[in-house]
Amino acid sequence: MTELTILMPCLDEAATVGACVAKARGYLERTGIPGEVLVADNGSSDGSQALAAAEGARVVAVSERGYGSALRAGIGAAHGRYVIMGDADDSYDFSRLDAFVERLRAGHPLVMGNRFKGGIHPGAMPWLHRYLGNPVLSFIGRLLFNAKVGDFHCGLRGFDRQAVMSLDLRTPGMEFASELVVKAALAGWSIAEVPTTLDPDRRGRPSHLRSWRDGWRHLRFLLLFSPRWLFLYPGLALLLVGVAMTVALYFTPLRIGGLGLDVHSMLYASAGALLGLQLCLFALFARLSAQLAGLLPPQARLQRVLRWVTLERGLLAGFGIALLGLIWSAAAFWHWSETGFGALDPRVVMRDTIPAAGLMVGGMEIFLASFLVSVLRLKESG
Repeated sequence: MTELTILMPCLDEAATVGACVAKARGYLERTGIPGEVLVADNGSSDGSQALAAAEGARVVAVSERGYGSALRAGIGAAHGRYVIMGDADDSYDFSRLDAFVERLRAGHPLVMGNRFKGGIHPGAMPWLHRYLGNPVLSFIGRLLFNAKVGDFHCGLRGFDRQAVMSLDLRTPGMEFASELVVKAALAGWSIAEVPTTLDPDRRGRPSHLRSWRDGWRHLRFLLLFSPRWLFLYPGLALLLVGVAMTVALYFTPLRIGGLGLDVHSMLYASAGALLGLQLCLFALFARLSAQLAGLLPPQARLQRVLRWVTLERGLLAGFGIALLGLIWSAAAFWHWSETGFGALDPRVVMRDTIPAAGLMVGGMEIFLASFLVSVLRLKESG
């Protein structure tokens, strides 16, 4: 039985792939671990495939381009129970993987390298990545997903192959590094860390990595996988502040320092409340869509809420709120008719029409959102 696969994605790595494979083969021979070295080649045109094979690697060709595509294909083709993956640019030392194997054998389904604990040699990482990109993205990942990982984007990591296959990883590009950690954290895995040394890239050519493009792709992925932070929390803040300001200004103008707030501020507060409601509904739509697509696991708390908030209850709530706004508007219209439809003081009449219009619009949003949620849950109930 093959216990360990050492996996390397490869795209035109002729200068370094042979040395990487040799170190990995040497590690397997030194430790006596039954294993293999697997190179997932993503269309190299410089002879990398032959060089890797000459050093004893098994090479699989991956036609779909991208870092994530190469790794997904490599994981699928691996024979080992455990997989340790790392870049083929000779920046990681494949001859020193003992700590990874120990933690995998101890039962951790994912073992991450941490370059900031192990040491980054001069010239190994651009200062923008070292002091801004990686720390910021790792902090965001820990905040959004409660993932206790110090280096979200370390390229050297080990995992249980069957466990990772169950995560249904899908991203084809550099976001694969984030997707693996995010889905492991959402699944409640015990994630271990190993101090890892990073050496300078020895390929003698520019990296495939593009700082701003790939940094944005990672950030975008983290946000899209966290509807709470992208939609729900900002939406709740806008909704609560907007409603509070609208209610306060309904009774009397406010003065904050030298700033006077009246019906015009009330209009913006009402608009903010409606935008907040939309963001909260977007959070619900995004979460349900991601669950149905298999991108996010079901959330027990949300499922309990949805069992109580049925289509009929949502429709009744939305209709009731909209009806309240309509009645309020009718009362304002009646008041206007009593004046012979003449001119009214906007500071008086807008105190009724603004919240009335807000209730009608908000009620209809909830009414229609109830139908959409019901449609999204058809597959779930089936």
